Amino acid sequence: MQAGQMAYDRAITVFSPDGRLFQVEYARVAVGRGTTTVGLKFKEGVILMADKKVRSRLVESNSVEKIFQIDEHIGCATSGLVADARTLVDYSRVVAQINKVTYEEKITTDILVKKICDYKQNYTQYGGVRPFGTALLVGGVDSQGIHLYETDPSGALSSYKAGCIGSGRSQVIELFEDKFKDNMSMEDAVILGLKGLKMSSEDALTPDTVEIGIVKKGKNFERLDPPAIKKYLDKL
Repeated sequence: MQAGQMAYDRAITVFSPDGRLFQVEYARVAVGRGTTTVGLKFKEGVILMADKKVRSRLVESNSVEKIFQIDEHIGCATSGLVADARTLVDYSRVVAQINKVTYEEKITTDILVKKICDYKQNYTQYGGVRPFGTALLVGGVDSQGIHLYETDPSGALSSYKAGCIGSGRSQVIELFEDKFKDNMSMEDAVILGLKGLKMSSEDALTPDTVEIGIVKKGKNFERLDPPAIKKYLDKL
C-alpha cells in the first residue's frame, strides 16, 4: 500500500483525491481470490457452475455450497466470502417471497438483481460497515426471457450472455468470447462451462468438486447430481 493511500483507506465513506473508494476495491480483490464461477445462457435457459475446490479429502464435499436457489425460477452462484454470499442469498429469498405474497406473481430477475445491488450499495455509503466481499452471478427465466446478471461489491450490475467471476476470470472470459455462440444446446453450454473451469483449476475436476445449477423454461431450478456431472466430465 502506498503511503498516500493510508488516510483514504480507513473508512468506507472517504473518497481518495482521484475518486476511489479503496474498501470497495479491496472487496473486489476478495472476489478475485475466490473460486472460479461461471454462468452461460443456452437456448432454453441458463446454467450456473462453480468449482468448489475441496482441498482436503476429510471435508464432506456436499457441505460446501456455491450455488443457491433463490426462487423456483431463479438461482445464483457465488465467489468470494461465502458468509457474505449466504447473507445476500437469504435477503434475496425474502425479497422474492415478499413479491410473491404482495403481487401474487413471481419476481422478475431484473427487479430482484436491482434490489440485491441496492442492498449492496448501502454498504458502501455509511460509516461503521464494510462492503460485501462477494459477487453473485444470478440466472433466471421469467416472462421477460432468459437472464444472466453479475453483481459487483460496489452495487453495480451487468447483464451477460456468458460470464465469470473469481480467480481465472480473464482466462475464462477470453475462452467464452472465442467459443460462445447464441442459442447453444444445454449440453454444449455445460461442456463449454466445464472447459472454463478446467482452464482455471489447478486440480482435476471431479463430480464432487463441481457444482452445476440449471434453470430452464417451464421448469424449476435444479442442481445436477454427481452421476449427471460425471457424464459431462467424461465428454471433456
